[in-house]
Amino acid sequence: MKFFGLICLFFLCLSADAQSAYEPFPQHVHYTKGVINPNKVPQSKLDQTVESFYNQWKKRYIRSIPHKQESYIWFEDTDGKQCVSEGQGYGMVIVALMAGFDPSAQNTFNNLYRYYHAHPSNRGRHLMAWAQNTHDKDIDETSASDGDIDIAYSLLLANAQWGSKGPINYLQEAKITIADIMRYDINRKTWSVLLSNGVEADSRDYFDTRSSDFMPANFKAFEKVTGDTRWKNVIDDEYKLFSYMQKQYSPDAGLVPDFIIRLNKKAKPAPAHYLESVYDGDYNYNACRVPWRIATDYLLSGDGRSKTFVQKINHWIRETTSNSTYNLSAGYTLAGDDIKDSHFEALSFIAPFAVSAMVDKSNQQWLNSIWDYTVQFKLKDFDYYDNTVKMLDMLIVSGNYWKP
Repeated sequence: MKFFGLICLFFLCLSADAQSAYEPFPQHVHYTKGVINPNKVPQSKLDQTVESFYNQWKKRYIRSIPHKQESYIWFEDTDGKQCVSEGQGYGMVIVALMAGFDPSAQNTFNNLYRYYHAHPSNRGRHLMAWAQNTHDKDIDETSASDGDIDIAYSLLLANAQWGSKGPINYLQEAKITIADIMRYDINRKTWSVLLSNGVEADSRDYFDTRSSDFMPANFKAFEKVTGDTRWKNVIDDEYKLFSYMQKQYSPDAGLVPDFIIRLNKKAKPAPAHYLESVYDGDYNYNACRVPWRIATDYLLSGDGRSKTFVQKINHWIRETTSNSTYNLSAGYTLAGDDIKDSHFEALSFIAPFAVSAMVDKSNQQWLNSIWDYTVQFKLKDFDYYDNTVKMLDMLIVSGNYWKP
């Protein structure tokens, strides 16, 4: 009896955070009318493919802090980083969406939340310090805007998935985080997303932005839950910016660069080595997420600006590859040419084109091809970034991404 009691206590502790999922995977969301999914395989096969990859992804990338109820998304880096806030946000979104299939999803989510909460930034205590080293110490106490935005969105998903009457009030935490994002991550003169909360009004990069930080679907959820109409300013002004950049700098391909500068004057692509690499003014490892981020807004809300923007990219990428996924490259100039030495497989470039293809039935065969091409790659052959972008985009393309 004593042994039986210990076993019961163990499972009670294990399930202390757990509640039934209100929106269990799979959801088979009805996106905006006219949106397409891969149609060469049945829905059950799409779901099973997502489930299988999730099991692999979770096993590899969700790591726990010894002797603490904290978990992080492993950055899989060789220069001393164990976690970045961008990855923490991705992971929290993924786990919330996989609840129902994953019976331990809420426990895992709460541990990811506790790690995020244990590493606050120096401005806005509900924003996350952007990176931690292998000794679990913050490398820099400033935040990264994209990580903040996804973490807030994940908390809204968690509230919709499990409610907020458990040990963590997800809704309250989301609202506080969203308020901090508006205060510290948004330029309230140009209504653009700042590179981080470390950028202030007198910073030289105050009027610069990272294109992949524009997440209109997230911002619409923020406006709905808070009633703060300033989020509409962000959405409207960034759509105007993206339209301008397309027409002015990439009229044929429809691409935007990793970084855009001088938004208060005449916006333009950042110069080489602006922040990260010689390709900062090209469609590279940040901007590759843009087709996914923008198209998701059309899928969930039907915003015509989203479809107009990504259809230009869809037309170009199909034409430049001759509708062959094997011709996709890992980086392009704004003119639509391959960046030198970029002709190799990178899932962070491939998978987002599948999401953008979903906006119109004319892309059906192209979408089918990208899905087949994406899912054939093995997790072991790619890194954290490629595999995690793939995981998120598979959820969307399979019809299992929803708004809180």
